[in-house]
Amino acid sequence: MAGARIEPVDFEHPDAVRLCEQQRVELAERYGRPDSEPGGPPDPDQIRVFLIARDPHSGEAVGCGGLRPLDDRAGEVKRMYVVPARRRGGVAGQVLRALERHARDLGWATLRLETGDRQPDAIAFYEPHGYRPIPTFGVYTGAAGSVCFERDLSELD
Repeated sequence: MAGARIEPVDFEHPDAVRLCEQQRVELAERYGRPDSEPGGPPDPDQIRVFLIARDPHSGEAVGCGGLRPLDDRAGEVKRMYVVPARRRGGVAGQVLRALERHARDLGWATLRLETGDRQPDAIAFYEPHGYRPIPTFGVYTGAAGSVCFERDLSELD
């Protein structure tokens, strides 16, 4: 689906809650346990920006992603997710680019993220989008199965 409509919403918006729950269920199936996130889920007050990707025709929420500050100059991508039926259609790239623009507007120089070793599709997605592997950071330090990435936002067009 090319041309998704990206819009900011509150992290507790019903569409955001639904998409995050779908992501949680999918990850529980992949990892064989109900909660595979090191450090626990983000508090709604920590999410500075949350975006929903909508089908431009139906308005259906088909993807999402958010930003959580790490410090004054860096943030973390959280809750990147696209419903399975809409994957490989450019939605994730649109959400990620929009998050990067928001991060730059917040004055951040760097974006980091964590994914897991049982998410080869996510790992394969980030490197072509300018993210390079880094050692685990923050709550992910030493977490078995964590795979972390970073992008220098000065590289954006």
